[in-house]
Amino acid sequence: MQPARKTLEIPRKINIGSGKAWSPEWLNLDINNYWRPDIVADFNHPFPPEGEVFQTERFGPLTIEKGSFSLVKAHDVLEHIHELTTAMDSVLALLEEGGIFDVIVPHDLSFGAWQDPTHVRAFNERSWLYYTDWFWYLGWTEARFELAKLDLDLSPKGKKMLAAGRPAEEITSTPRAVDQMRVLLRKIPLSELDKKNLAQRRQLDQR
Repeated sequence: MQPARKTLEIPRKINIGSGKAWSPEWLNLDINNYWRPDIVADFNHPFPPEGEVFQTERFGPLTIEKGSFSLVKAHDVLEHIHELTTAMDSVLALLEEGGIFDVIVPHDLSFGAWQDPTHVRAFNERSWLYYTDWFWYLGWTEARFELAKLDLDLSPKGKKMLAAGRPAEEITSTPRAVDQMRVLLRKIPLSELDKKNLAQRRQLDQR
């Protein structure tokens, strides 16, 4: 049973795909109104829509200001989103400089990656490169993410391999050895080197 709701100060933390994990300490967003999120939002589309005022139960009329959130989490959500680059654009815009995107996703070699028929993708250790190193492909010109942390949750099979002294590279490449990944992405402004690389990429694209 969810706690009683009342008008509160707007949290600086966003919980995407809140569902059953609704929390009073977060601004809760979900695609399904059934879970009574603070805001019904579909991250297959840019969020927030330009100029929209959301009518919320806890906060009254609410305008979402970009760059005003310190933390966004999406636990067991990104694997359901068809337009993932659109969602990543939105999260990058919502976060303040130095803000963290906290992600949990299924590993692509796990049972959990594809047992759910609503999953449209799975992830591995290289799934974050376009949001960190190769940001220019997404048209990002002001900020990008850096990979702050990546942890792998091993399955029972993976734990047995670890206990037997098997090397990490072998474990992570073995089907059913890793269940999921937890990734922390930090928003950072483009450095001078980033901007130089961006300019070079544009020159190449114009040839």
